[in-house]
Amino acid sequence: MLVRRTSRAPLVVTSLAATVLVLTGCDSGSDSGGGRKSADASGSSVIAPGMPGEAAETLSAAEAEERRAEDDSPNSADFTYAQMMIEHHGQALEMTELVSERADSAKVKGLAERITAAQQPEIAAMEGWLKSNGDEKQAGSRGHAHGHQHEAMPGMATEAQLKELRAARGTAFDQLFLKLMITHHDGAITMATDVKAQGNNILIEEMADDVIAQQASEIGRMRQMQ
Repeated sequence: MLVRRTSRAPLVVTSLAATVLVLTGCDSGSDSGGGRKSADASGSSVIAPGMPGEAAETLSAAEAEERRAEDDSPNSADFTYAQMMIEHHGQALEMTELVSERADSAKVKGLAERITAAQQPEIAAMEGWLKSNGDEKQAGSRGHAHGHQHEAMPGMATEAQLKELRAARGTAFDQLFLKLMITHHDGAITMATDVKAQGNNILIEEMADDVIAQQASEIGRMRQMQ
């Protein structure tokens, strides 16, 4: 089960005694013979703070779980992640396109093929997510950094580094490619970790989990090739 993040309004679980106080503390006419009502038969409830100007709600545990499952509307962190990760993955594909004609190592060539095979579908998935969430302009604008500073994204290679990579051949290319791609993957993991803490959408969280698992594994492989 995914644990929802604290970016949502907190749901505070209370004991039966606390629930009774919340529900009946001001009711001087409550039944002293145990007739007080709890939020559910299990003796526990959840206080869900309302929107500004609205009163808090007392929910049963089941109602609170349903509310959590429903409340995954994207926030700005989710949109920013999808927009920036499309650009980030795009640079990785730009780097892997150089491998077939420049690399010497069969292992580096195989790695580049795996990166391409994984990140092309991820780009398509994120573009589809943006489109389905009303951000069609950003979904179709790959390659323009979506208004974000290109080299400010974690792990992105500079234009000078890409120029050096294009000029390299053989073993020199292999080593520079691995160095730049490890840094690139580290940056992607940083971005994915950040959106898991700051975002709110379950699909983005699942995509971020995939990025972390896959790219951490690839970093391990690349370090063994160096």
